[in-house]
Amino acid sequence: MSEMIIQTYGLTRRYGKQTSVNNLNMNVPRGSIYGFLGPNGAGKTTTIRMILGLIRPSSGEVRVFNQPFPSHRISILKRVGSLVESPSYYGHLTGYENLDVLAKLLGASPKRIHEMLNVVRLTSAANKKVKGYSLGMKQRLGIAAALLGQPDLLILDEPTNGLDPSGIHEIRELIKEMPKQHGITVLVSSHLLSEIEQMANQVGIINEGNLIFEDHIEVLRKRSLPKLILEVDRPQEALSIVQRIDRSAVIENGVLELSHLDYAQTAELNRQLVQEGHSVYRIREWTSSLESIFLDLVGKGTSL
Repeated sequence: MSEMIIQTYGLTRRYGKQTSVNNLNMNVPRGSIYGFLGPNGAGKTTTIRMILGLIRPSSGEVRVFNQPFPSHRISILKRVGSLVESPSYYGHLTGYENLDVLAKLLGASPKRIHEMLNVVRLTSAANKKVKGYSLGMKQRLGIAAALLGQPDLLILDEPTNGLDPSGIHEIRELIKEMPKQHGITVLVSSHLLSEIEQMANQVGIINEGNLIFEDHIEVLRKRSLPKLILEVDRPQEALSIVQRIDRSAVIENGVLELSHLDYAQTAELNRQLVQEGHSVYRIREWTSSLESIFLDLVGKGTSL
């Protein structure tokens, strides 16, 4: 079993009568890119702030590096880099000077500054004032700042917010490099499944403060595998014929649903149904996208 870098137990945050995060049990494995996914207002940022000790939970526990927060707060935070919402910077200073200010506080060397500027691809803009940076460049500078202290864990809250497609691609590719090239575990939040799908290998879906799904992204992908839909005159009687080829076949909303078959299998199934007196009205392939699975989960507020 993989070592967990972040674990939460019954994590809850209330504001008066409103519950922002409810009894959340999160597990982030070492070396993973954990996509923390949910609509705006679902509780993502509140959860991240509790993990970082920026706000106190109403109840529950946070463990990072298998140590309880807040009793090991300082030792934990020394190993964590974070970018929550928008990055902070001095607009009148250059990119290098901004990192130099932080490096002095962290005790990082000038060499480390140059390394991080190279990692986030800002070397050519190092001596340019940050007020002249694009939004994507500012986000990358924020990530460089988060990486200065050589963290084992990087937490990014909606890092692609407000970026154009080019900026989104840059941040996505940068995040994907973190575990492979630098051995860093990444927790990245987003309200866009399309973004999480392209960079994360673990996914947690939160909705209205409840964690409704947590697993490898392949578990979600398996749910989007194509199916074969058969519309026949007497579906209940036809089911026994269909189950000779696919035992998992079921009746849903008056039609037969079964696993995807190749052309030869589909033709043989059609032949058997007609031969045994059934009228086959339509045979079609149906695929549920990950986006529709996500929206269905969030809409119903139920777990997989």
